[in-house]
Amino acid sequence: MLNSILHSSVIVASTEASLDFYHQILGLEIDHSRPDLGYPGAWLNVGNQQIHLIELPNPDPTENRPKHGGRDRHVALATNQFDELVNKLEINNIDFTLSRSGRKALFFRDPDANTIEVIQN
Repeated sequence: MLNSILHSSVIVASTEASLDFYHQILGLEIDHSRPDLGYPGAWLNVGNQQIHLIELPNPDPTENRPKHGGRDRHVALATNQFDELVNKLEINNIDFTLSRSGRKALFFRDPDANTIEVIQN
């Protein structure tokens, strides 16, 4: 009955700061077709899926999250440029941890403590 994920939403404190992270650093393309939903945000393309940034009050704590993102809720993305991503994270002083599964994968957090996993495909 269900056969794909279309988008995942993350709550952000500042759409502008989050776009600096997701668009400028990670290179995700902005989908400008987002309608006015009554609150700030942005849609970002990830292949045929999207990440929706929604700027709303966050009901979840952003502090004291698990150090390793694999022990927290997260969005997992695929890459064929794993080493380039590691370099980009290091250049931008973004902390990450490697997957404990033995896969070529890593976890890092966005400016609002949302976890992103990236797996080499």
